[in-house]
Amino acid sequence: MEFEGKVITGKELAQLLHELRLRRRNIKADTKKTLAKRSALSKLQRKHVLAKTGGRCHICGGAISGQWHADHVFPHSSGGTHSADNYLPAHDICNTYRWDYTPEEYQLILKLGVWLKGEILRETKVGRQAAEKFVKRQASVAKRRKPKSLPAAKA
Repeated sequence: MEFEGKVITGKELAQLLHELRLRRRNIKADTKKTLAKRSALSKLQRKHVLAKTGGRCHICGGAISGQWHADHVFPHSSGGTHSADNYLPAHDICNTYRWDYTPEEYQLILKLGVWLKGEILRETKVGRQAAEKFVKRQASVAKRRKPKSLPAAKA
């Protein structure tokens, strides 16, 4: 695999992922002391943010309908501001999975995911193992989630 013009091994990839995570954690720790409190956007500001991408998620490109997140372009955890200029619209799930990864980290995660999808489709040993582990993990996550409560019936 190539990263920044250099061919790397699998072991070097694992080391790179560890280094990127450590870099992100250090940035977050350094800026945590000076972070401004989060403030909600007004309805007009949210309308402006959604219009920036023509009502599409800036992460996956899909149309947004219903609930959505105003995602920081420059992450809040890295000192990003709470102004409409620093937000783009994103599906809840896209923004949740993107989390506060650095661009380099997120690009590697996407590449790994695309590669693994191919392994699963080709039904390789690695693909079958990963698919089984993924399905078990998702079932475990689903059990821990609280069901959405239904609105109380009016008497």
